[in-house]
Amino acid sequence: MSTTRSAVPDGATPPVAVAVLALPGVVPFDLSIPCDAFGWTARADGSPAYRVEVCAVDPATPVDAGAFALCAPHGLDALRRAATVVVPGVRDPLAPVPVPALDALRDAAAGGARVASVCSGAFVLAQAGLLDGRRATTHWKGVAELARRFPRVTVDPDVLYVDEGAILTSAGAAAGMDLCLHLVRRDHGPAVAAATARAAVMAPERAGGQSQFVDHEPPPDPGASLAPLLAWIERHLADDLAVEDLAARAHVSPRTLTRRFREQTGTTPLQWLLRARVRRAQQLLEATDEPIAGVARRTGFGSGASFRQRFARVVGVSPQRYREAFRARGDDARGVAA
Repeated sequence: MSTTRSAVPDGATPPVAVAVLALPGVVPFDLSIPCDAFGWTARADGSPAYRVEVCAVDPATPVDAGAFALCAPHGLDALRRAATVVVPGVRDPLAPVPVPALDALRDAAAGGARVASVCSGAFVLAQAGLLDGRRATTHWKGVAELARRFPRVTVDPDVLYVDEGAILTSAGAAAGMDLCLHLVRRDHGPAVAAATARAAVMAPERAGGQSQFVDHEPPPDPGASLAPLLAWIERHLADDLAVEDLAARAHVSPRTLTRRFREQTGTTPLQWLLRARVRRAQQLLEATDEPIAGVARRTGFGSGASFRQRFARVVGVSPQRYREAFRARGDDARGVAA
């Protein structure tokens, strides 16, 4: 598609400056999201709503972007004069961020700029101290490390993005687009945001509180004592299971079982069972045409109403909405989980 921008009509409000920071090791896809999302956005009169400027610590030095290097046309002053600053993800989120970049981010925030991150860019904001005392999120693979390294940050692992007003963070790359559309919606209303979404060929809105759609891997081996029990539970998700049943299966008391679950999985037996059932339900919704009531029975939820309520609580959307979102993937895998 063409990305040609309309000229600003006489008397129209000038576009708002958005600075996108390209750090060494920047993830190209993350970088492109705010560039295109804000670059495509037009007001009702057709004029561009934003002016996007990509900046780097040293514009004279190409920035390593993995498969290629890029030249940013602007320096860090672009951060200080922008109304919105976006920090894309970097390949190594634990790498030290150049001090001048951290200073420029702090200056931008202190000067009233709205600062946002895409994916692992949250680690950059955390290094700058901008997330201290705030809620934040990042890609599901990095949430534990973000919480460990920055204990003053309240990390929310189960959302697409977090809006803290002046500071915003998003999960994986696609969630970065959701965040950008959210900002457009805040600035210009739902009609302009919907037009931008159509230009990007994506849904107009996914709520920030919606759970990150991830392919849940089987839990890591928690040790010899629980591994056989977890495997057994996975094979008996349709059964009516209570903590007492699981404890008897493991030949321990319910109290000991609960303690071991806390130590080895970080949650309780019933919460682990609930999430295992939801994972199985996701597979069935993606890969089969099983009615919702049938999925509920096959995953041990009993009634369809109970299943819908618990599924929505964990995933953030209803089973039907989830199936619709993943219909294409389910069609490719039809019958796998039947």
